Amino acid sequence: MATETIQMPHSIQDLGFRRNLLDDLALKTLYMHGEMTLSELSASLKVSRKIIEEVFQQLRKEELCEVKGLVEGIHLITTTSEGRSRAVQLFSQSQYVGAAPVSLSDYNERVRAQSVRDIDLHEADLERAFEHIVIDRSIVTQLGTALVSGTSVFLYGPTGTGKTTLAQAIPNAYQDRVWIPWALEIDGQIITLFDLILHQPVDNPTVADADPRWVLCKRPRVIVGGELTIEMLDLQYNPATNFYSAPVHMKANNGVMIIDDFGRQRFRPAELFNRWTVPLDRRVDYLTLAGGRKFEIPFDAFVVFATNLDPSTLADEAFLRRIHNKVKVDYVSPEQFQEIFRRLCEQYGLPYERAMVDTLIAMLGNEWNQPLRACYPLDVVNQIRWSAQYAGKEPVLNRETLAQACHNYFLAPGQKAHW
Repeated sequence: MATETIQMPHSIQDLGFRRNLLDDLALKTLYMHGEMTLSELSASLKVSRKIIEEVFQQLRKEELCEVKGLVEGIHLITTTSEGRSRAVQLFSQSQYVGAAPVSLSDYNERVRAQSVRDIDLHEADLERAFEHIVIDRSIVTQLGTALVSGTSVFLYGPTGTGKTTLAQAIPNAYQDRVWIPWALEIDGQIITLFDLILHQPVDNPTVADADPRWVLCKRPRVIVGGELTIEMLDLQYNPATNFYSAPVHMKANNGVMIIDDFGRQRFRPAELFNRWTVPLDRRVDYLTLAGGRKFEIPFDAFVVFATNLDPSTLADEAFLRRIHNKVKVDYVSPEQFQEIFRRLCEQYGLPYERAMVDTLIAMLGNEWNQPLRACYPLDVVNQIRWSAQYAGKEPVLNRETLAQACHNYFLAPGQKAHW
């Protein structure tokens, strides 16, 4: 259902919103560009040429636009003096110019049809998703079970054990595609949704008559960390432009929402728990426009809470019950440490020697009093590469370079910094 083509509407009535909004959007677009062909206006608003011709005839009837001339046999249209005055007035109400929006009901229907709860995932999908990561099979099984649930997961454990890396790889398990709209219309208000930073469009040459107001994308992967504020979970209204942008979890719908370094945000975890009690339970959320209009949207993201803090200190029992899956990501074994190091040496062209990695493991335990964290191989390899680059030499793996890398990277055991 996720990649089923959304057919292009061929009448204004099929767009799902009042026609005056489309007329206004066309007039603002024409005013901003100065002059356009009907085909260019159709492409800008992402509606069919037939609909644009009907809009043009209405604007022309109201003497808001006119035909300016012909270029290579194609009519150019532009705003009249009265049309320019009207466009300036419209811009003072909302500066949104772009794709025509979709209706709230169409959006909600599409999100539910593409739900993360309806994806058929199996062991092979998870193995492919995590093939680039050295990971216990038991954790792969736990994560696979969590993904099949389509609900949420707590990734917890000591710092540097690879929780963020695991979280970022989770969307790799999904191989299907979803439709994401450029914008929504609610009570005449525009809410932008498609985000080129967060959404990854994919080519779909087989869809010739798809509705261009929707973008076919990979399932979203939205990552937030310490910068997350509680306000980011509500509609973002810009008083300068007079239109809204969707909150982060709405942009994550039909995909994965990762809250990294959970517990280190600029608000108490209890605030998030209170905000998301209903969404996590009922899979719906309620947003409010500036005028007080409240509306419902699906809450359909697989939520990943990644933290190196003790989950029991972050949440009460009631909220932890709503996080249906908990996965502890711990220190790696010596064999896993070796494999991570071997892969990195291969990646960076550094000669790999198992005996030298055994030496590093001994150094970490005996001299630096450090456990085997999954992050240490990359950090040590980088130190060796950077030092070699500075010295104008080829990087090598020996006792001397390993010792220097550790000396650069770690505080001396038991040492406390004084400022």
